[in-house]
Amino acid sequence: MSRTNLIITTKIHIMALDGIVNVNSLFTFALFLGLAWYPAAGPATTLIAEPSCAASSAIAEDMISFHVYSFSSFLFSSLVALALKQAIRIADKDDDFVISVAEVGSASLVHANMVALRVGTLVSGFGSVFGCGFLMMALVDLVQIKLGILACGSFYTFAAIVPLVILVPLALVVYVFLMLYSFTR
Repeated sequence: MSRTNLIITTKIHIMALDGIVNVNSLFTFALFLGLAWYPAAGPATTLIAEPSCAASSAIAEDMISFHVYSFSSFLFSSLVALALKQAIRIADKDDDFVISVAEVGSASLVHANMVALRVGTLVSGFGSVFGCGFLMMALVDLVQIKLGILACGSFYTFAAIVPLVILVPLALVVYVFLMLYSFTR
């Protein structure tokens, strides 16, 4: 592989890892906002008049649990991505991860262990996928707390939840397939 291809490949990997960290940061910020605003379950927090449609405390507990699971998934993903970036940036000739480093102009040329880099990026990407899944489940619980439980059949509850459970998994499927495709390249 020529020196220019290695520089471009390394830059692309760093840009991809930066993208993962940036998206995870935005979602983590949203999680903290969600956790800071803790809705107590019950008739006082719902926007509907029917007391039997109010969410139970179990739904509020699930929402908090899903927020924590999502946060831990995003944090795991970001830490793996940041560790990979650091491994590329502080490349050492004696390291198992990196074979050699050379300076070409103002860019640093890194011969990286591509298997380790791809597996690390894949693991980081799947951490983000799990974080998004847990965040979606937390939002479903939030909608049930504010608009009534699904069992009541409220139009507004379904209008909020149906696009969420269709669009988020669809986007995650596209993300996973593109991530697996890039894994093979």
